[in-house]
Amino acid sequence: MSARLAAYKLIERVEGSAYSNIALDSAFKDSSLSERDKAFAARLFYGVTERRITLLHLISAYVSKPLEKLDKQVRITLMMGAYQLLYMDNVPDNAAVSESVELVKKLRKTSAAGMVNAVLRNIIRDGKKLPEINGDKFKKLSVLYSCPEELIRRIYEGYGEENARSLLEASLLPSICTLRANTLKTSGSSLAESLSKRGRSARVSELDENTVICDDLRDVENDEDFIKGNYHAQDYSSQLCCKAVAPQEGETVIDLCAAPGGKTFTMAEMMEDKGRIIACELHQKRTGLIRNGAERLGLSIVEPLTNDARKHNPDLPKADRVLCDVPCSGYGVIRGKPEIRYKPLSEADGLPSVQLEILSAASEYVKEGGLLVYSTCTVNINENERVVEAFLEKHKDFSGEEFPEEMGDFFRGKYMTAVFQKDFGGDGFFICRLRKGEAHGDGKA
Repeated sequence: MSARLAAYKLIERVEGSAYSNIALDSAFKDSSLSERDKAFAARLFYGVTERRITLLHLISAYVSKPLEKLDKQVRITLMMGAYQLLYMDNVPDNAAVSESVELVKKLRKTSAAGMVNAVLRNIIRDGKKLPEINGDKFKKLSVLYSCPEELIRRIYEGYGEENARSLLEASLLPSICTLRANTLKTSGSSLAESLSKRGRSARVSELDENTVICDDLRDVENDEDFIKGNYHAQDYSSQLCCKAVAPQEGETVIDLCAAPGGKTFTMAEMMEDKGRIIACELHQKRTGLIRNGAERLGLSIVEPLTNDARKHNPDLPKADRVLCDVPCSGYGVIRGKPEIRYKPLSEADGLPSVQLEILSAASEYVKEGGLLVYSTCTVNINENERVVEAFLEKHKDFSGEEFPEEMGDFFRGKYMTAVFQKDFGGDGFFICRLRKGEAHGDGKA
């Protein structure tokens, strides 16, 4: 199978609602493609998925029939060809055209070969420029950043223009690989040095001495430092959530929606592996991911538990701190999972009621004076501030608790906030701290 055909099949799968990262891992697991061809196919796959609206706007100016009338094979081939022309400088224009013509033939749409050739050559002839975008600012932003208008409007309404533009700009940036050094075994500087010695472009983050940025890390599970348990992958925004929980040595902590376990692992390391963390997850298979990760990292205080977060579990103890990182629409992570942006907003409309149900159940495990942290990896105000407001309306024994002073000026004076790429360089995220009853009198955060 050629790299372009592999990319086509991946694009087709994601259009059928598969997740990009899962589709890619599955496709390449037993693939005979060379590493170079895998890298090419992955870039083409992610690029076309990411730029779908932009590419369709371009193509629509060169075809005589409505896009929805085009055969799927022809439409995807045209998007792939156009992406190579506009965004892949290492692909010669003639190769992008000829390979697209060959691809559509392989897909048994030989009758469309002439049309594919003509469309792509006309795009080249016109200087590979986007046609004029007619409409209001949301339409223009939609085409430029390849994001549905209704999602842009929702973010604008919730968080304003500056934050919305930050998310849109970040959505087209390359994903970065952020690692959390296992402080029980190593340090950020030692981890970066080890990775660098093996040819990786690793550097310690300016924001946190235990965070390492490594943009060219591939095949993580076979990496020497990963196998030794020296790190786990975790976006910096997710690490900020752990800092908001601020777990202390010897405490009991419940992570109610824990898989795959990144926050659990970071909190266990912050606690010096002293105390107790009960890491809950609905499905047993995902609970196993937490167990395997904790064993690899050498964390003894993590107790994985298969549990339904929506229902009260009388067997769970009262905890000093409870983290409730609920299932969400994921609009904050579209940089790494570009297909999320195309899901209808209606799919997210039912989430706030589920999130409130989980948050309410989580509150039952919090000790008097204990802390409850609610978080999501989305920037939909209906899943964030409005869920918190609805919770506080019904639970008068909880109130907002300011973020710890050591988290810095951005968080000062707040007890809940959304975080965007412009703030810390990580994913879009939402974090809220709530205290039950009276605050601790022992100086703990």
